[in-house]
Amino acid sequence: MSDHLPEPRQTPKSLRVDMLTLSDPDQISIELSSRRTGMSFQRTRMSADRTLMSVIRTALSLIGFGFTIFQFFGHLVETNTVALASRAPRNFGIALVALGIAMLVLGIVYHAQFMRELRVERQRMMAEGLVHGESSYPVSMTLIVAVLLLLLGLLAIVSMVFNVGPF
Repeated sequence: MSDHLPEPRQTPKSLRVDMLTLSDPDQISIELSSRRTGMSFQRTRMSADRTLMSVIRTALSLIGFGFTIFQFFGHLVETNTVALASRAPRNFGIALVALGIAMLVLGIVYHAQFMRELRVERQRMMAEGLVHGESSYPVSMTLIVAVLLLLLGLLAIVSMVFNVGPF
């Protein structure tokens, strides 16, 4: 049997990190930490988009269900299939569409504020040298879809209340 123990693993004298050669292990650690922090901003941005997508899904369900109730009972009354003395189905449909629109507006406002604060935080950390590398924050496709759905919801509620428009 050999009493010879393996030599402890030596830290490399230099490490290449994406076109940058660092020789100090502390610098390597700082560089990798900075990159992880930069990537965490992207993960946070994607998380905010997923949150907005869940708001869109719920608002779309409310708007669609409200409009369907409105149209369904409206056609039943028009064809004299059902005689309704009250306007409860109409009001309930309008209320659901209004709730969907309100939820969508709040979701869009929350998303815009959150993204603005995230950009400010990233700029602050870049100024302090904690994060480097410029990463663009393009307008979110999810936000564009939310605004388009909001416009569609507004068109639907105007059509329902004033009996005008394409619906």
